[in-house]
Amino acid sequence: MEKLLESIDILKESNVGTLVDTRIKEFKEIDRGSGDDLFNELCFCVLTANFNAEKCIMIQSEIGDEFLTLSEEGLAKRLAELGHRYPNTRAKYISESAKYKDSLKNIVHSSEGKELREWLVKNIKGFGYKEASHFLRNIGFDDYAIIDFHIVDILVRYNLIKRPKSLSKKRYLEIENILKDIARKLDFSLAELDLYLWYIETGKILK
Repeated sequence: MEKLLESIDILKESNVGTLVDTRIKEFKEIDRGSGDDLFNELCFCVLTANFNAEKCIMIQSEIGDEFLTLSEEGLAKRLAELGHRYPNTRAKYISESAKYKDSLKNIVHSSEGKELREWLVKNIKGFGYKEASHFLRNIGFDDYAIIDFHIVDILVRYNLIKRPKSLSKKRYLEIENILKDIARKLDFSLAELDLYLWYIETGKILK
């Protein structure tokens, strides 16, 4: 673990640290009182499952408020035009989740983070713990780990975990606890740690 901590400490003192701080500030600034903004970000996180994050950022920018108005068929067509790998499935998931767009802000405000993550996994089609944690991070919650193959790869490489065959809820939470330990040693939130680990693996700071 020490080598990983040293690598992150070096990045923290570079321009990467400035980029991470800026991105965290942006997450904190999202208007949780706006059901439209929350639903738009939820749609983004639905799109990112098993697909390229940068392309999803472009798609989110292109579609914008149309997430709120397009029919399932119309959204599938737009996603296909914009190059999403799973246009029909993701349009279906988003369309089914649209029933929550008016109540989402109340759900977000009335729930504790852990309770909210469980609600998201249970009720939002296409959401597992990774996607639910991603959504929470992007709307300003900073204590949930976004465990994807990039994060697994780096933890395996530093001999912090053995590569899991699958990410059950139990295994996800076990790895999240390992990441919490790393974050504590660095005096980071999990949101900050995720951005540094992503940079180490990809050379990019996304969302």
